[in-house]
Amino acid sequence: MDAWLKEFGLDSEWGSWVVDLIEISFVLLAATLVYFLVRWALIRSVRRFAASTSTHWDDEIVRAGVFSRIAHVAPAFVVYYGMGFFPDVPEPVTDLIRRVAVSTMIVVGALGLSSFLKAAEAIYESHPEYRKRPIKGYLQVVSIIIYLLAALLVLAALMNRSPWIFVSGIGAMTAVLLLIFRDTILSLVASIQIASNDMIRVGDWIEMPDLGADGDVIEVALHTVKVQNWDNTITTIPTHRLISDSFKNWRGMSESGGRRIKRSVFIDLQTVYFLSDEEIERYAHWSLLSEYIARKKRELAEANAAPGLDPRVPADLRRLTNLGTFRAWILETLKHHPKIHQTGYTLLVRQLAPGPKGVPIEVYCFTNDTAWVTYEAIQSDLFDRILAMVPEFGLRVFQEPSGADLRACVEAGRSRIEAPRSEERVESAV
Repeated sequence: MDAWLKEFGLDSEWGSWVVDLIEISFVLLAATLVYFLVRWALIRSVRRFAASTSTHWDDEIVRAGVFSRIAHVAPAFVVYYGMGFFPDVPEPVTDLIRRVAVSTMIVVGALGLSSFLKAAEAIYESHPEYRKRPIKGYLQVVSIIIYLLAALLVLAALMNRSPWIFVSGIGAMTAVLLLIFRDTILSLVASIQIASNDMIRVGDWIEMPDLGADGDVIEVALHTVKVQNWDNTITTIPTHRLISDSFKNWRGMSESGGRRIKRSVFIDLQTVYFLSDEEIERYAHWSLLSEYIARKKRELAEANAAPGLDPRVPADLRRLTNLGTFRAWILETLKHHPKIHQTGYTLLVRQLAPGPKGVPIEVYCFTNDTAWVTYEAIQSDLFDRILAMVPEFGLRVFQEPSGADLRACVEAGRSRIEAPRSEERVESAV
């Protein structure tokens, strides 16, 4: 070797460095060849095997890239053990290269475990019964722990120190770690509470106005919960805000099979009056009101026949009103509606306290279809019919004066003023 070095004009010191570089380059070249060989042979074989099986979990492992990352361990092994075949390389250099190889194996192992956790999440979510109970937050915590341990082991390997030395110093850094991982700790606690109390599932419709969220939950992770709003925008909510703040979950409505209708029709108070005998007879021929009118006639006859009442005094007698009859008609309409729950759910039509906008007649019932589009169609059709029937009872829906109303009042006043003037002109002409 010395003669060969002298032939190229190199002294022994420079020559040893050249030899060391050649030997190290040979090890790196061998490691590269092994990497491509293992990646080509292992990955190809594994993919063929996964494709040939009927199970899907092996496909998810391959898709997550677990074996692709494990393939990087082979060249690190070659470098670590290959340096032993060249004892001429200085010990410090060999030790440094081996420590780098060990660090590489640790990093590759951590990445492989992280990929395996992703595959485990995909396998878990492939089952419909588990899809609405995500475990992504817990797997993210495990991934963080794996990366922290890997960083600790890599640091110990590169510095050639025991990892327990660094572990003993973590106690002094607890305050700093709590500050750095504050959001992670809060999110972890929140994720545990959300999962244990079954507060949110993927697919739930939640409403959180303070954060602009109103839509379906599409992802529940450690730090964030993603909500796809009805306008297809995405709202990202910090997980711990779901514990500290209030929100509405519509899952109970969806699972119950009934969706509430609670809406009022405001009636003008000036249109409420007692029904005449002719009007009562007319309503008695309506199929939805015939039974009600017959029952009310019997009740009123008994009540008005009580001793001490003077039938000639209207104030002493009980009589039917158009507003009460209108309420009875709405109730019977709901009872005969095929899309309204008749049993097991509240069904009523009530009169609320009168106010500046008239007297509210509130409809309170539940539809037997919770789909949004169908629900809105049922509600709209129902109130279309109710509003159209208001004049049939001599009532009028209250509506605040509009520009057309004010214009009509002005024109009416102008016509009253102009009428006497026109009469004066006629008289003067005569």
